[in-house]
Amino acid sequence: MKLSIQRDDLLKPLQKIIGAVEKRQTMPALSNVLFQCNAQQLSLTATDLEIELVSKLAVMSDETGETTLPAKKLLDICKSLPDEAQINISIDADKAIVKSGRSRFSLATLPASDFPSLEELVPLVTITMTQSQFKTVIEKTSFAMAQQDVRYYLNGLLFDLTNEGIRSVATDGHRLSYSEQPIELNLNENKQVIIPRKGILELNRLLQHTDEIAEVSIGNNHIRVKIDNLTFTSKLIDGRFPDYNRVIPERGDNLLTIDRNEFKQALIRASILSNEKFRGIRLLLNSSIIKLQSHNPDHEEADVELEAQYQGDNIEIGFNVNYMLDVLNVSASEQVHISLQDSNSSCLVQFPDDEYSKYVIMPMRL
Repeated sequence: MKLSIQRDDLLKPLQKIIGAVEKRQTMPALSNVLFQCNAQQLSLTATDLEIELVSKLAVMSDETGETTLPAKKLLDICKSLPDEAQINISIDADKAIVKSGRSRFSLATLPASDFPSLEELVPLVTITMTQSQFKTVIEKTSFAMAQQDVRYYLNGLLFDLTNEGIRSVATDGHRLSYSEQPIELNLNENKQVIIPRKGILELNRLLQHTDEIAEVSIGNNHIRVKIDNLTFTSKLIDGRFPDYNRVIPERGDNLLTIDRNEFKQALIRASILSNEKFRGIRLLLNSSIIKLQSHNPDHEEADVELEAQYQGDNIEIGFNVNYMLDVLNVSASEQVHISLQDSNSSCLVQFPDDEYSKYVIMPMRL
């Protein structure tokens, strides 16, 4: 197989698929990228057996063939070459010769037959939406996904598809994020799928805030997203996600309205002297002046006051400051609404300019 290609034409698709290359591989082929070339098209594939990324680009080649090359080394070679460089790749037995100008690299290859592939996806549901719509629901909720929780169904993001639109929900058992995107979907029945954490992080990296279309196909065990010349496939988590509607509280009688950025900065100041392990902050609500308090095992304390609009009973409630900061960081809204039933109940956080998102934070004992 012989191939000649511009440096940028190879670098960009390599950068898109590199996230699927397994860093601590159990199979040598998983650290490689699969090259499949015919006279008009080059296909690059990377996988870690959980997700798979395929990028296709137009090329002119005199020969057809397939092999696998070390992904990270090939990417580093492309990065090191000048912008307008021409790259010539030739495969001979178990070696790949990469030439550009006066530079020559000899890379070890593995047979294409060693490269694993995910099972074929048979679509049960196919929908289309803009990349921006898809990316928005991921950005607004994915921060609340669990990491390596024994409740494996929490280590991902739920997509709940109805004819009214798409809802995304994430929870780690201590907080919950919910966002919906109203889109007309022509579904025979509602569909719920859980995409694993790594797949969500890759999707968020690949999607752009544009009006270009993302085509989403869902099978029994996989989800596939096609974006331009890139195809993303991920296994689905086989599990039952908690009933999120039971977790989201109704808006409480005690309502705090506060400047989002001022609240964020006050939380950061108060957190300096919080317990490094539990990151607990106490919020005292009793008037137009609210207080944030923290302390740590060294008997150090912080006390921060700021103005706000508060209607309701006198309440003291503790919560993890990182959870609240994560919520405040997903919005550019000037204000934030926080409603509570009492000091032992979860608080509901919403933004006045985003009617489609809700955030729940459980209280903690301090």
